[in-house]
Amino acid sequence: MIRGLHHVQLTAPPGCEQAARAFYGGLLGMAEVDKPPKLAERGGCWFTAGSQQVHVGVDPSFTPAGKAHPALSVESAAALGELGARLEAAGYEVSWDGSVDGWERCYVRDPFGNRLELVAEL
Repeated sequence: MIRGLHHVQLTAPPGCEQAARAFYGGLLGMAEVDKPPKLAERGGCWFTAGSQQVHVGVDPSFTPAGKAHPALSVESAAALGELGARLEAAGYEVSWDGSVDGWERCYVRDPFGNRLELVAEL
């Protein structure tokens, strides 16, 4: 049976790799994972988030989803505040949702318009 989540696939337009690396690797601090050679031919890039992965794949007819999103867990509420400030300083709009059910949360869109939720347990 299902034992967990392996990865989340987000899509982006062709030529997205540099912006994806700057956002996911640079701003969010996620480590890039080498794609298998056969899949690397398709473009895009993969990143780790703990034991899970975020895959940014290329879609020639890309359109960002309006509400669908992955939620990425941040190590602490203080780290979430620092990350939100870093994203805002880089020109990204961060929408804070406050504390809900013991979690602090905010939303941001990546360079391609994909919505991300960032959460930290209180």
